[in-house]
Amino acid sequence: MYSVVLAIHVIICAVLCIVVLLQQGKGADIGAVFGGSSQTVFGSGGAGNFLTKLTGGLAAAFFVTSLYLAYNSTRRLTSSVFTGAPPPVTAPAKPSGSHK
Repeated sequence: MYSVVLAIHVIICAVLCIVVLLQQGKGADIGAVFGGSSQTVFGSGGAGNFLTKLTGGLAAAFFVTSLYLAYNSTRRLTSSVFTGAPPPVTAPAKPSGSHK
């Protein structure tokens, strides 16, 4: 389940980046008045409403998957390199009565 949600999270991230880059900036209308291109990819009305709703939905899904992944990452059992390793070997103690 964790891997599936992680894959969905990565896909949401990529699509969210693309959707944000497709949106028209606030100052783009002024540039069109002075000879800039007035053609838009999504028609004359633009895609502001659709892209805004899509961005909001993707952002909500991103937050939900982020919370799920963060919660599950703390609950996952992780193994250590030292798990099951034999105890460390120590040098034998010197006898205390043999000083020559």
